[in-house]
Amino acid sequence: MNPSADPSRSVHAHDIFVVVLTGGIASGKTMVSDIFARYGVPIIDTDIIAHQIVQAGKPALKRISLEFGADYLDADGCLDRRKMRNAIFSDTQLKQRLENILHPAIAQEALRKIRQLKGPWCILVIPLLAQSDRYQWVDRVLVVDVNESTQIERVMARDKINLKQARSILQAQSSRKQRLALADDIIDNSGSLTQLEARVAQLHKKYGLLAKRGLTLRKDS
Repeated sequence: MNPSADPSRSVHAHDIFVVVLTGGIASGKTMVSDIFARYGVPIIDTDIIAHQIVQAGKPALKRISLEFGADYLDADGCLDRRKMRNAIFSDTQLKQRLENILHPAIAQEALRKIRQLKGPWCILVIPLLAQSDRYQWVDRVLVVDVNESTQIERVMARDKINLKQARSILQAQSSRKQRLALADDIIDNSGSLTQLEARVAQLHKKYGLLAKRGLTLRKDS
């Protein structure tokens, strides 16, 4: 098989142990990834990639322009995210057409970035992991978890939105049950920052050991 057609072989050939970090909105994913980053762990964030690939001149943006029209570009030639967001909000077919362009491009760019890494393992942040089947090649899944009432309180405070809007956002995402079903490890982020830092410290040590063990098994196989 062509390695480029098999993402798992492409990643593993470069001896990188990949831990996906996921969780619902306002669960604290960024806070967790920031703590891992303090330990020197490489962080690859698909939300950041999603912004990068729709900058002027990028192939994904060219495809969007051809598919939807130049009206969806802003004055700088980048994607007019607000206009696109409003267009797909109540049009599931339009949303699917956009995702058919963006999701493969995001996954491909994530792989490219992983291949460039030198360390034994990395964190790959994928907020919508439960809604995608493109990342089955990852080694481990870490879910940041809080109850839905806490999510609603946090997103209302963060985004200055009302209760109805907050609930609508949560309903558009995968459920807490769906996310937890994917988890190899869970961080309960309903406690203090000190508790969160202690849990990340435990997982940092654990993933270092798992990476060494996993990479050794790959070399021996």
